Amino acid sequence: MPSQSAQPERPDDLVMRVRAFLAERDGRAKEPYLGVHQRLDRDTSGVVVFAKRPEANASLAKQFEGRDVEKRYLAAVQGWSGRSRETTLSDELRRGEDGLMEVVPRQKAPPRGVRAPKGRPSGGQRAVTHVRVRTQKEERALLDLILETGRMHQARVQLAHAGAPIAGDPLYGGPRAPRLMLHAAQISLAHPKTGKRLSIRDPHTGPLEFWLKNGDLGARVYDDVAALDAALALAVERRWGLGRSAERDPEERRTTAFRLVNEEGDALPGLAVDVYGEHLVAQLYAGDVWDDAARRERVLDRLDALGFDGVYLKMRPKQANVLVDTRRDELAPSTPVRGQAAPEAFDVLEEGMPVRVRLGDGLSTGVFLDQRSNRRFVRGISESARVANLFSYTCAFSVAAALGGASRTVSVDASVTALERGRENFAAAGIELGGNNAGAHTFVAEDCFAWLARMGGGGKEGPGNRRKAESFDLLVLDPPSYSSTKKRRFVAESDYDELVTLAAKVVGPGGKILACCNHRGLTRTKFRRFVLAGVRAAGRELLQLKDMPDGSDFPPPLGRDPHMKSVLAVLR
Repeated sequence: MPSQSAQPERPDDLVMRVRAFLAERDGRAKEPYLGVHQRLDRDTSGVVVFAKRPEANASLAKQFEGRDVEKRYLAAVQGWSGRSRETTLSDELRRGEDGLMEVVPRQKAPPRGVRAPKGRPSGGQRAVTHVRVRTQKEERALLDLILETGRMHQARVQLAHAGAPIAGDPLYGGPRAPRLMLHAAQISLAHPKTGKRLSIRDPHTGPLEFWLKNGDLGARVYDDVAALDAALALAVERRWGLGRSAERDPEERRTTAFRLVNEEGDALPGLAVDVYGEHLVAQLYAGDVWDDAARRERVLDRLDALGFDGVYLKMRPKQANVLVDTRRDELAPSTPVRGQAAPEAFDVLEEGMPVRVRLGDGLSTGVFLDQRSNRRFVRGISESARVANLFSYTCAFSVAAALGGASRTVSVDASVTALERGRENFAAAGIELGGNNAGAHTFVAEDCFAWLARMGGGGKEGPGNRRKAESFDLLVLDPPSYSSTKKRRFVAESDYDELVTLAAKVVGPGGKILACCNHRGLTRTKFRRFVLAGVRAAGRELLQLKDMPDGSDFPPPLGRDPHMKSVLAVLR
């Protein structure tokens, strides 16, 4: 959890949890006082100090501002081999163009007789960190750090600049680890009331010492029950807010379906685990990770031990789209492999929106959980809008738009079965499709490229194929990475710009395209280029192209782009 500054859509940080704990413990109706002076980067463990009374607050504030507080950290790094066992890192830090901190390059000494310019490098702030090696094993080392100054990301950027990045650091090039291997081991300050020097320590350094000894386990995590349980426990803790959403969140934000484990992003390669109410769905991705059947059984046993009613299994081939029948029992058993069966069809909640799912119906369940934040966004901008949802599957984006007040939705998909289930989702959300609402929400069973060409004027006109003139305020594009219909074959890595070109021709003035792609081999940068090229090829002017935020339960692999890439294109 973050130490402060919770996400607005689902507030949950250390400050809120401590206040809730104090209020419950002391039986207070009013939120207790808590003075905040310190923050830790998310995934940094260790000591945090708060003031519980206003009279203590001034003393703590003065000590933090006057640098009278001593902060000791422990960091597990790679690349310290051959360096001094004790040293001091002194650098000028500034915020770079990408928003991250960076070390200001040192100025060369002026020639003899030339006076050096006064002052520090432009925009830099001095950062001083004292380093001592506690333990070393080859290239890996456990370092004691004393932070003399308190700059943003100080230890992380200074150690990376010194060639020894902290393990698990996705921002500054750290080697792979289950999390950021940085621990706030001790904080020393004067007691606000007595003035006596007070030191608070957290000796729990097990994860750092484990990484120092073993490095990145990779798939070997499945061969060590203790390491596997630790990785699952960390993933569960990271989803604390989502997991208690049904109890804590207002009705309009309750969520009972989300990702619990996201493969390498949670240090569990080849494994994704999703929560659907009281059941889990484990997805094992094709690869030599699962050649050992004992690993698979061990994982299923540990998931079963988490306490859900049942666990379903999906064996994901490399390209599930090329399968003729994705309901084959050896790939997706129709009954749970652990525990009790879920109802054949039941509703889960996503930000308060009901979605019907089927856990035993092949590889797909009825909803793509990685689009939750995008559907929340669509719901928020759809008031009175005309929305077209292409590759709509079971129409969850369309339902979100309708709940957000869209005046019209069109759901287009080649699968008649998927669209019928889309109608079920509309009904589950209480949206009428007939009566006064007739025609407001329509479903088109057609190849999306053919539909776009017809809408945009590219289709042939004739008695049975007359082009319908209609434009939209928002188009949602969420195609599979690969797909084939009777009319054409689509590969996201080569055809996405063509899809955007066709879409831009049916977007009205000032309209938007929400473009999404889950192709693992496509980088975010290349995907943005596809969208930009597609808009330009349509002769439209792009006003804005921005990346949409990643879902909090879909952390990307360390140092790599997330699997789901989403951008919003706003046209003139």
